[in-house]
Amino acid sequence: MPKKVSSKGNTTARPSPEGTEPASHKQYDIDIYRAWCKQCGLCAAFCPRGCLALNEEGAPIVINPERCSGCGWCELHCPDFAISVRERVTKEPKEED
Repeated sequence: MPKKVSSKGNTTARPSPEGTEPASHKQYDIDIYRAWCKQCGLCAAFCPRGCLALNEEGAPIVINPERCSGCGWCELHCPDFAISVRERVTKEPKEED
């Protein structure tokens, strides 16, 4: 199995229209499969939220995971299928009766 680099990101909560409680936003994990990546830079170039950048070797790195909106542009443009964006599944705490 290829080496995978994972970055857990989330979007920031904004106040609800009433201004009483923050609205919850979906959170996303961005995974980069280094063994498949040929360092073309397309993922970073197409990210509309600036979540990805290239390091000194030209490999993509996640720099702002909290800004990820889950649009999937990085996935769609990657010719090597070396990046994936998944919605993070969060477990709700159980309420005691």
